Amino acid sequence: MGFEGTDALDGARITADLREDPSGLSPAAARSVSATLLADGRFSEPYCEWLPTWYELGLIGPVRYGEWRLRRVAAAVADAANVTVTAPQFSRPRDVTVDGRPALARVSGFRERFLLAAALLHLEWFEHAAAADGIEVPPALVDRAREESLSYYGGDRDHLSEPVRRFQQLLFADDAWVRRVDEGYGLDSRLFGLWERLLRAERERLASV
Repeated sequence: MGFEGTDALDGARITADLREDPSGLSPAAARSVSATLLADGRFSEPYCEWLPTWYELGLIGPVRYGEWRLRRVAAAVADAANVTVTAPQFSRPRDVTVDGRPALARVSGFRERFLLAAALLHLEWFEHAAAADGIEVPPALVDRAREESLSYYGGDRDHLSEPVRRFQQLLFADDAWVRRVDEGYGLDSRLFGLWERLLRAERERLASV
């Protein structure tokens, strides 16, 4: 997207430092890592609320445990570098209206809810992580992406404007992250496989529009 500040941090160097000595991260790197971990931990419970009740009930226990673990690691990284980092707040269905109606009024089924949640919460996740990394994301683009995406995935809008379509295409690239986690931990998870397929299919669809 050409945002300013994308080269402010060396991701490869930070990854190497995390493996060798997490306590030696610079304040900027520690802030980036901690903010990402806190966002990852906070993300899943609100996401579950956008999906069918059976899905939420099945995952709420592991999700809360995962958040607890990630918060502990994030705190240790931040404390070692003497930085302060806060977790983001993600939107829940009760907080959102789409084209003047309740957020989930016009969506049904797992796929539709999944895509609506992904379009909104990935945007919120990125806004939080980018700020911690020093990446300058124009507020007007974020506001436009939020408005258009909610209406497109959960309302009456029949297309996304070009900058928002491109932005969402990049945000849906989480399919690669899901695959790496599944393979890296040897999970062979059917659920992770489903997430990956849905994210990849939407990313490829947006690329072809």
